[in-house]
Amino acid sequence: STKNPAYPDLIYVDTLIGPHTVNTMPPQTLEAFKDHGAPMRTVDQDLAGARGALAALAQAGIDMDEVTEELEADGVKKFADSFVDLLNTIDERRKELAAA
Repeated sequence: STKNPAYPDLIYVDTLIGPHTVNTMPPQTLEAFKDHGAPMRTVDQDLAGARGALAALAQAGIDMDEVTEELEADGVKKFADSFVDLLNTIDERRKELAAA
């Protein structure tokens, strides 16, 4: 979901539609896409602009491999932590029901 309120609500959906892609989203984002999303291939539009942006980042000293690795590790940890929380909640509920 969009974390920055200054961004359009579908920035991470509309700009990443393409073959062999998967996108998870909360229900409110899915509803927003159903309401005003544009179901068309966008992931590979303006590749020249994307290459230019990456070159500008590299020129500014930003290592995108490092940034990507950090974001991936953070994302995996958040999903793993949420999964553990889910399992704990299920286990607690199971124990409550078994005791009843």
